[in-house]
Amino acid sequence: MASQNQNPQDESAIDKMNSQLTAAGDKIANNKKYIYWTLGAIVLVGVFVMSYFFIYRNPRLNDAFEAYSKVELSAMGNDSVAAAQYKAVADKYSGNQAGKLAALSAGEALYNEGKYEEAVKYLKQFSCADPVLEANALALTGDCYVNMKKYDEALSYYGKAVKKADRNPQIVPRVLLKEANVYDEQKKYEKALDCYMQIKNEYQEFSFGNGLDIDAYIARENARLGK
Repeated sequence: MASQNQNPQDESAIDKMNSQLTAAGDKIANNKKYIYWTLGAIVLVGVFVMSYFFIYRNPRLNDAFEAYSKVELSAMGNDSVAAAQYKAVADKYSGNQAGKLAALSAGEALYNEGKYEEAVKYLKQFSCADPVLEANALALTGDCYVNMKKYDEALSYYGKAVKKADRNPQIVPRVLLKEANVYDEQKKYEKALDCYMQIKNEYQEFSFGNGLDIDAYIARENARLGK
């Protein structure tokens, strides 16, 4: 990790990190595999454990999960195909959990295609009992708004993500960085500094993974504020 003596005017490395935070690779749980592990461990497995009591007594839900699973197998890695197929499942089975999961996956695929407004439509259809997955879905919604340059809406969803994450040490600091980027874009440097200070004070173990530490970000904001 870089020394605290990192040049605060070294904008290139910091700005590179900032741009990465809203790139397609930095979205739900930073890694698409995490979605499938989470869904499998928390949602799908739980549903099938209860299948004797629930799924087999609800053919529509069973059909919905079967349709969702088929898309998982056939469309992985092709966002254009995935978006269309997930949307079809989400629209057909809206209201049940499989439809909500399809809406989440549709939103992610649409985000990857740069269709941010449509992605928001489907991401807003998603909800679940797992705070990690829902917090990341809220953060991705915020990312969509950032790309549409609707910064107040983005901040609103980032705030919801932080609240839902409930001090998760990986999610919260990542979302705080996104908030700081938006505040910088709005030239609200004091608020950006508050985000960085919160990371420094409450999430010391968070790794930026780019050779910089939080003090470089704090130094940049202080310089912008003339401190």
